[in-house]
Formats: sequence, structure tokens, C-alpha cells
Amino acid sequence: MARISTQNALEIWCDVTSQVVSGDWPDLTLRQQAILMQVYLKPQPHTVRGLARTLNITKPAVTRAIDALSALDLVKRKKDPSDLRNVLIQRTVKGSVFLSEFSELFIKEASERGLISEEDTEKAAA
Repeated sequence: MARISTQNALEIWCDVTSQVVSGDWPDLTLRQQAILMQVYLKPQPHTVRGLARTLNITKPAVTRAIDALSALDLVKRKKDPSDLRNVLIQRTVKGSVFLSEFSELFIKEASERGLISEEDTEKAAA
């Protein structure tokens, strides 16, 4: 299996983002993508305050991004039952499907370039 070079990584990113922009995908900003990834890939719970601290951006910037992601049903807000002043940012089924399909684009591009083995491609699809 080949090592992924900087050039390979950038080409994969370029091709995937081109597919997303030209396809029927939501038009997410990089900030929205970063927040979405934090919510889905990092341990819960997630709050506006915590996401702002992790990403080193303002709480209003996080709130605007969550507004957009919520409108697309990629995340949802829920009151924290242990502290009703807090709002938790949670995953949705639609958001899980979106990220799964998005990751498949990266896997496909890497596979087509021979950068991941067929076995690894099958494992990723499982």
C-alpha cells in the first residue's frame, strides 16, 4: 500500500470538494464542517461554549453555524436535562448519513489512486 503524499491528499481533497460543490450536497462552510465533525467524531456532550473553546472561535460564530446545520437537520439542539440553562448539540440520523456518504467519497478517491487496498476499502464500507 502506498503512502499518501501531500500532493495525493490535496488532489483527493480537491476532487471530493469538486464533487460536493457540483453535486446535490449541502453547501457547508469550512467552519460548519469543523463543527459537524466535532459533534460526530469527538466524545459528547457538545455545547456552544465547548465547541467555541475547542475550535478557538466565538460563541456567536458557533451559534450561526449550528443554526445552519440545524436547518439542514445535520445536528439538533436539546436542553441539557441536568442544567436547563445549557443546550446540547446532538447528532441526527441525517447528519450520520451525510458524513458516511461524505467519507465514502474520500475512500473512493483514495482507492482509485491505489492509496488504500481493496481490503481496506471493503472494511471501510462495512
